[in-house]
Amino acid sequence: MATLQQFRAERRRERLQALQQGADALVAGRPGWEVWLFGSWARGDWDSRSDVDLIAVAPTREEADTFADGLLSACLGDDVIALDAAQWHDRRGSDDPHLDAIRLVPMEGR
Repeated sequence: MATLQQFRAERRRERLQALQQGADALVAGRPGWEVWLFGSWARGDWDSRSDVDLIAVAPTREEADTFADGLLSACLGDDVIALDAAQWHDRRGSDDPHLDAIRLVPMEGR
């Protein structure tokens, strides 16, 4: 019989695998498009009420907005932040303590 910890680990693995597959399909053939998972699912402290928080990065703002809409439409994320590459670069290079607390996990399309 599986323990609760094993069940949670398997549930997280399955959810992240489905998210990775969906993200891969959306970014296929689109250089510079990336999906970043943050929040409780990235940290591993999710519960049954946790939403899936994503950052959609694309070369331009218009592409990032389209990408975020696609992630939402595909039910891959519940809260999706759209950033163009320059905005993402600026935030990643900043000393913003909120970014450190987010504990980003890359989910780059292949």
